[in-house]
Amino acid sequence: MPTSGGLRALVRLTHEERVLRTLREQGALSRSQIARAVGLSRSTLSEITGSLLQRGAIVVVDTDAAKREGSGRPAERLALDPSSGQFMGVDFGHRRVCVAIADASHEIIASGVERYVDDAPWPERLDTAFRLIDRLRKEADVHFGALQGIGIGVPGPHHAPPAAHPRLRELPPGGPRDDVHDVGPAFAARFDTPVLVDNNTRFAALAEAITGSGAVADLLYVRMSDGVGGGLVVGGRLVTGSAGLAGEFGHVGVNAHGASCRCGKNGCLETVASVPAILANCRTRGVPINNLDELRAAVQRCHPVVDQVLRAAAAAVGWVVGAAAMALNPAEIVIGGDIVRIAPVIVEQIRSAIAYELLPSVSAAPVVRAAELSDDDGSLGALAALFHSSPLLAGYPEPPKTRAAGGVGESRALPPTIEGVDHGRRH
Repeated sequence: MPTSGGLRALVRLTHEERVLRTLREQGALSRSQIARAVGLSRSTLSEITGSLLQRGAIVVVDTDAAKREGSGRPAERLALDPSSGQFMGVDFGHRRVCVAIADASHEIIASGVERYVDDAPWPERLDTAFRLIDRLRKEADVHFGALQGIGIGVPGPHHAPPAAHPRLRELPPGGPRDDVHDVGPAFAARFDTPVLVDNNTRFAALAEAITGSGAVADLLYVRMSDGVGGGLVVGGRLVTGSAGLAGEFGHVGVNAHGASCRCGKNGCLETVASVPAILANCRTRGVPINNLDELRAAVQRCHPVVDQVLRAAAAAVGWVVGAAAMALNPAEIVIGGDIVRIAPVIVEQIRSAIAYELLPSVSAAPVVRAAELSDDDGSLGALAALFHSSPLLAGYPEPPKTRAAGGVGESRALPPTIEGVDHGRRH
């Protein structure tokens, strides 16, 4: 049982989190406006804001003199201090690492991409990431003195090593991935800050679910890139599964006698619908295409063989995703990857295949669309997961007219929206 002192500390933390969330969502407010929004007495609110001001979590930005009616003394308006905290999202792909750095108000203040070869060992990938971070630090004049946490996306399922760094916090375990075990501890040791590690495509699914006209509580995401990965958002929460394998659509079998897959099986969806597989299939059928630029040119020429290859790959994706949609009934199915922008026929074919797999009920049909964010935005999803796990930025109950959210002891809130991100563009 918590002691009375422990309960008081928990209540105080709850009040602080509610104040911070209100300022994050509504911008600068006077103390009386904050008190009404969070339901606290003025005396309690004064104590809470005094502590937050002293610690630098919030700042006085101006007064309400311009909007104030009457002759009373202008009231100070408070807001989050953007410099009071920094958060870093890192996305390790098969051939590149992306980094996005946000301030406490969730504005992206720096971002960049560096590439490496597909078979680069993890020490080399880490060195590339650290060089990129150093470059961003210099270019954006970021000193990481207020770094609050790092979210890291890695390819494939991931699980904690037997003796994790004390600063490392992992999501549920996945399959054996000894080659990536050093990623989280390396970042935790270098920056001495909490680290969250998970599958990068799952993070991309989260970014897609919270970006755009409104957050989506139930979404199925699949990315066609160097591999084929996916993610599930159910009830406004990322689903990892008991072993971290939720959303691994790329390793669902589609042809028992097909090509060997990097996972050790034969005929996985990835051997048919990944970008390398699609390009190889084009070459096998006599069309010399070696990269996405050449594929774009063939699509623009309406090359019939390329169209057939793309439709066959998309049909396989639609078959796999359609089966998942039948079980989960998502509101949206999002198809990501640079190849989707090059070849719109992919989404068209996937949409048709899914429609065939589902029950003939209009009300049960999900929206099937291309991803709004770019193929490099898993780092934004990593940031979103990091914000949601922060004790100062977690969600709290909404009024009954809005979507339910969780508080202390209950975690049902949608992840907060990342500011400065709109339909694939960072401001």
